[in-house]
Amino acid sequence: MRKLLQPLLSLTYVVQVYVAMAVLGVSFTPWALVSKRGALVACKLYARYAIWTARWMLGLKVEVRGPVPQGEVLVAAKHQSFFDILIIFSALPHAKFIMKRELMWTPFIGLYAKRLGCIPVNRGKRGGAIAKMVKDVAAEFAEPGQLVIYPQGTRVAPGEHKPYKVGPAVLYEGTGYSCVPVATNVGLFWPRKGIMRYPGLGVVEFLDPIAPGVERHAFMARLEQDIEARSDALMAEAEGRGHGVR
Repeated sequence: MRKLLQPLLSLTYVVQVYVAMAVLGVSFTPWALVSKRGALVACKLYARYAIWTARWMLGLKVEVRGPVPQGEVLVAAKHQSFFDILIIFSALPHAKFIMKRELMWTPFIGLYAKRLGCIPVNRGKRGGAIAKMVKDVAAEFAEPGQLVIYPQGTRVAPGEHKPYKVGPAVLYEGTGYSCVPVATNVGLFWPRKGIMRYPGLGVVEFLDPIAPGVERHAFMARLEQDIEARSDALMAEAEGRGHGVR
């Protein structure tokens, strides 16, 4: 019966979670404008609400594995859907994302991203974008936080492959921080496109950190190997239970 109802449940979930974004966005705007804490509280509340409603509306549970990074650190995460953003943001004390510049013009998202200290990047300018990103990150890290970057630069559906970009290595070298790779299987339950959402156990796993000082090529090779191998293992684990869709 639940399988027959899943399209309706998915649509209902998607509608209500975007309504919640608008309601919280408007309600917290005065506080967010005068205090960065207001923006952080609003976004944490929204992420946890979306995760909570996914559990009881969709049967989509969430598990965070591995030690959650604290303090100033670079987090390089596998990105399969909007849901992994919410899980990572909910888990980290104060996440700041490297994000597409176009998103800064999105209602609510742009305002709150700016207040949180997220770093917009113009992906069309390549070398110039990387140089500006490093400069902006140096300025933003005057305040503590965890800087989250997606090494492939976009959402990648399970089973697809996109090359890893040099951005994480540039930030790793420029900041001198440890880098924590992050694996996930969330794309099996919350696909990159469409409104369908599926029951199961969505996992985000923080892996062993890469200490500062690793040479660039070795760093990128290890980063990709760690993230891809563990993400594949998490997806195989979910599929072994008969969960998700690929």
